[in-house]
Amino acid sequence: MPRRSVMATRELRVRRTRSRTRRTAGACLLVAGCVITSSVPSASASPQGGARLCATEPFPPSESTPPPILSGSDVWSFVSDPALHPMRVKVTANKPGTARGDIFVAPFSADQMVGQTGALINDNSGDPVWFRPLPSTNLQNADFKVQTYYDGRRDRGQPVLTWWQGTLALPPAYTNLPAGAPEQGGCYYIYDRHYRLLKTVFAHHGCYPDEHEFTLTRRGTALFIASKPVPMDLTPYGGPKNGAIENSEIQEVDLATGRLLFSWNALDHLDPADSEEPVSSASSSDGVWDAFHINSVDEGPDGRLLISARNMWAIYDVTKRSGRIRYQIGGRKSDFTFGPNADFYWQHDARFRPGNRISMFDDGCCDLPDGTPEQVSHGLILNLDVRSRKATVDRTYYHQPPLESPTQGNTQALSNGNEFIGWGQSPYYSEYAGAGNTQGNGLQNLLYDAKLPGSNISYRAFRNEWIGTPYYPPSTAARSDGGHSVVYASWNGSTQTRAWRVLAGSDPHSLSVVVRRAPRSGFETAITTNAPGPYFQVKALNAQGKVLGTSHVVTLSSRQSTRDTKR
Repeated sequence: MPRRSVMATRELRVRRTRSRTRRTAGACLLVAGCVITSSVPSASASPQGGARLCATEPFPPSESTPPPILSGSDVWSFVSDPALHPMRVKVTANKPGTARGDIFVAPFSADQMVGQTGALINDNSGDPVWFRPLPSTNLQNADFKVQTYYDGRRDRGQPVLTWWQGTLALPPAYTNLPAGAPEQGGCYYIYDRHYRLLKTVFAHHGCYPDEHEFTLTRRGTALFIASKPVPMDLTPYGGPKNGAIENSEIQEVDLATGRLLFSWNALDHLDPADSEEPVSSASSSDGVWDAFHINSVDEGPDGRLLISARNMWAIYDVTKRSGRIRYQIGGRKSDFTFGPNADFYWQHDARFRPGNRISMFDDGCCDLPDGTPEQVSHGLILNLDVRSRKATVDRTYYHQPPLESPTQGNTQALSNGNEFIGWGQSPYYSEYAGAGNTQGNGLQNLLYDAKLPGSNISYRAFRNEWIGTPYYPPSTAARSDGGHSVVYASWNGSTQTRAWRVLAGSDPHSLSVVVRRAPRSGFETAITTNAPGPYFQVKALNAQGKVLGTSHVVTLSSRQSTRDTKR
């Protein structure tokens, strides 16, 4: 995620900073290790009585932030669900051969947000499938994806949605921590296929749950990154005496009990003197130096961990049992040499791949030391010859037009051999055939490409298969339009609705079918009927015509409808 010096670049148009009193490192707002089980209604509603949610209010900013843009051509608006205003992406390429599944993003902005922040599923056409908005632009989601949840009571896991929720330190509103660091009060969410909250997960050791990583394991545990500022004399590194280092821990907790099972502390294993982030940057984050910036952890089949430290330009292969670093790839003390185009800078999302390979998103650009050649951002897969300690390029994935992403991004392996790239601070996500391309050939093997509006970005982007069956009912509204009745139908999160049935009548307790089957068209379907109502109801149908859900009864409104609100 962003560091202060990068976030002040023109890409995010941050012009002002303001020092604030540093929060004490141990002053957590949350009880470390808590695991809460609860249920929630539809994404746009408030929780039911007794539900215990977390990170529902942002960490207090020191400056006001611009209000989000909630109307216009870059924002979706719906008659049947007026509380939802997700951003509208522009699909610029959609060719045959893409992998199955929908696209998972968590849009936010360090400038003016277009639409609402939150967790968003889009289909290939760019239409929303499910959207869970957040109440403030100072709240963000990150690492939103599908995982498998094993609770110890099932032989097979169940598919779930997971994400981080909290406040990112984004200047100028937040300068008490390095840009992109998690503020106090964050947590992780696990939702089931009915969009009910299964678990919320927090960190131990007074750390703040970190947006960069949250992974469920077959052992019924969660592996994640947790961060906090640790007070430290930075004069040996050229910084202030009363400074601090933004430290990171890899933590693993048991989901059933919340008990901490494993931790790996960056300060115990990494030397801040090897950082590529100048200690002078601490002057703009209240004396806190982001020396390491751990931004991903991946567990291999043999129990090894692959840990990426962005500001060290290094990836570490760690023996989990002992915590010992087996070898370092990149950085000032690299155990590997690099073949042509195999080196990387400011990297994200390091993952094990079969056959002694690793993948990452190589940001490769911006704020590089003198003499270091700037690179175009790209997805990168490396071959590692462990015996000779040499890394060579296996495949690369470049964009057209070329992109320079100072921060964020990911490279996802898909089940059909394709690769899905989230471009981080550049507002795109793309899919490529597995063979990839080379710099200057960004259109080669490009199958899918979409652009986010305005200055919106998503820390990562994923393509996942997902079947959502909401426990809450469909939404509907009815409007009078030119002597006809127009019924608007939607069901936020339903992936199996293929058509709608419309019922109407003069008595809300005695309705009859007036439209037997109207094909679903995008998130919201507008259905015109001559039925005067004034009472209407819709039923969601699957491909076989079975009723999946029934809306509440609504009353016809005489207000003129706006047809393009459904687009």
